[in-house]
Amino acid sequence: MKDLYKLQREARKMQKEMKKLRVEGFSKDDLIRVEINGLQNIEEIEIDEELLSLGRKKDLISGLKHAHKQASKKVQKEMAKDMDMDKMKSMLGGM
Repeated sequence: MKDLYKLQREARKMQKEMKKLRVEGFSKDDLIRVEINGLQNIEEIEIDEELLSLGRKKDLISGLKHAHKQASKKVQKEMAKDMDMDKMKSMLGGM
Protein backbone atom coordinates (compact mmCIF):
# COMPACT_ATOMS: atom_id res chain seq x y z
CA MET A 1 0.00 0.00 0.00
CA LYS A 2 2.85 2.34 0.84
CA ASP A 3 4.42 1.70 -2.58
CA LEU A 4 1.15 2.52 -4.31
CA TYR A 5 0.94 5.85 -2.50
CA LYS A 6 4.54 6.63 -3.45
CA LEU A 7 3.83 5.75 -7.09
CA GLN A 8 0.74 7.99 -7.13
CA ARG A 9 2.68 10.87 -5.59
CA GLU A 10 5.46 10.51 -8.16
CA ALA A 11 2.92 10.36 -10.99
CA ARG A 12 1.24 13.58 -9.78
CA LYS A 13 4.62 15.29 -9.51
CA MET A 14 5.56 14.20 -13.03
CA GLN A 15 2.21 15.40 -14.37
CA LYS A 16 2.76 18.84 -12.82
CA GLU A 17 6.19 19.03 -14.42
CA MET A 18 4.77 18.03 -17.79
CA LYS A 19 2.11 20.71 -17.52
CA LYS A 20 4.82 23.37 -17.06
CA LEU A 21 6.68 22.36 -20.24
CA ARG A 22 5.72 24.54 -23.24
CA VAL A 23 6.76 23.99 -26.86
CA GLU A 24 5.77 25.58 -30.15
CA GLY A 25 4.98 24.13 -33.54
CA PHE A 26 4.59 26.01 -36.80
CA SER A 27 2.79 25.36 -40.06
CA LYS A 28 4.97 24.81 -43.12
CA ASP A 29 4.41 28.41 -44.23
CA ASP A 30 4.86 29.79 -40.67
CA LEU A 31 1.39 31.39 -40.78
CA ILE A 32 0.19 29.32 -37.81
CA ARG A 33 1.82 28.87 -34.40
CA VAL A 34 0.55 26.31 -31.90
CA GLU A 35 1.84 26.16 -28.33
CA ILE A 36 1.20 23.00 -26.31
CA ASN A 37 2.20 21.82 -22.86
CA GLY A 38 3.89 18.56 -21.93
CA LEU A 39 0.52 16.85 -21.67
CA GLN A 40 -0.03 17.83 -25.32
CA ASN A 41 -2.90 20.16 -24.46
CA ILE A 42 -3.11 23.24 -26.66
CA GLU A 43 -2.27 26.37 -24.68
CA GLU A 44 -2.24 28.98 -27.45
CA ILE A 45 -2.88 29.31 -31.19
CA GLU A 46 -1.86 32.20 -33.42
CA ILE A 47 -3.17 32.40 -36.99
CA ASP A 48 -1.99 34.93 -39.56
CA GLU A 49 -4.83 37.11 -40.87
CA GLU A 50 -4.35 35.96 -44.47
CA LEU A 51 -5.51 32.44 -43.55
CA LEU A 52 -8.80 33.77 -42.23
CA SER A 53 -10.21 34.58 -45.67
CA LEU A 54 -13.04 32.45 -47.06
CA GLY A 55 -11.07 30.47 -49.62
CA ARG A 56 -8.32 29.34 -47.22
CA LYS A 57 -10.21 26.86 -45.02
CA LYS A 58 -8.27 23.85 -46.38
CA ASP A 59 -4.94 25.64 -45.84
CA LEU A 60 -5.97 26.59 -42.31
CA ILE A 61 -6.88 23.02 -41.37
CA SER A 62 -3.72 21.60 -42.92
CA GLY A 63 -1.56 24.22 -41.20
CA LEU A 64 -3.10 23.59 -37.79
CA LYS A 65 -2.54 19.85 -38.11
CA HIS A 66 1.08 20.33 -39.17
CA ALA A 67 1.84 22.82 -36.39
CA HIS A 68 0.30 20.56 -33.74
CA LYS A 69 2.17 17.52 -35.04
CA GLN A 70 5.46 19.44 -34.99
CA ALA A 71 4.84 20.62 -31.42
CA SER A 72 3.90 17.09 -30.29
CA LYS A 73 7.18 15.73 -31.63
CA LYS A 74 9.06 18.41 -29.72
CA VAL A 75 7.25 17.46 -26.49
CA GLN A 76 8.18 13.82 -26.97
CA LYS A 77 11.84 14.74 -27.52
CA GLU A 78 11.87 16.99 -24.44
CA MET A 79 10.26 14.33 -22.26
CA ALA A 80 12.71 11.66 -23.45
CA LYS A 81 15.64 14.01 -22.84
CA ASP A 82 14.47 14.88 -19.32
CA MET A 83 13.50 11.35 -18.35
CA ASP A 84 15.53 10.07 -15.43
CA MET A 85 15.84 6.31 -15.94
CA ASP A 86 16.65 5.63 -12.28
CA LYS A 87 13.51 7.52 -11.27
CA MET A 88 11.43 5.55 -13.76
CA LYS A 89 12.88 2.23 -12.52
CA SER A 90 12.08 3.09 -8.91
CA MET A 91 8.52 4.05 -9.86
CA LEU A 92 8.11 0.73 -11.66
CA GLY A 93 9.34 -1.28 -8.73
CA GLY A 94 13.08 -1.48 -9.41
CA MET A 95 12.92 -3.45 -12.64
